Amino acid sequence: PRHTVHVFGMEGAGPAAELHVAVRPDLPVARPGAGGVHHVAFRVPNEAQHKAWEVRLRALGIQTSGIVDRYYFRSIYFREPNGILFELATDGPGFDVDEPLATLGERLALPPFLEPRRADIEANLKPLAT
Repeated sequence: PRHTVHVFGMEGAGPAAELHVAVRPDLPVARPGAGGVHHVAFRVPNEAQHKAWEVRLRALGIQTSGIVDRYYFRSIYFREPNGILFELATDGPGFDVDEPLATLGERLALPPFLEPRRADIEANLKPLAT
């Protein structure tokens, strides 16, 4: 079978902004499970580039999740031709959006939509070996 490599990139951004996807019809499509890849995340530095990726993917006929607000960052999800889930995530607003940078990570921070479940989430956390 013929192998193809698709190269996706933002114009003028150089090789650091390129994504190379090898299409291998000789291999089975990725399936979730033990030993598999859940998803691969890529950094997009700002909202403008993030929106440009969404437009570009849709123009290529690639079905996406649309822009998903994760409170700490925004994400776009789509599957590459072999079935692996890709995520394009913004840097911002950032993990310091709801707590001071000086004390970042000293307590469990949750996005607003998870606050109602705080007690249950905290009860199921395993202690960290510090």
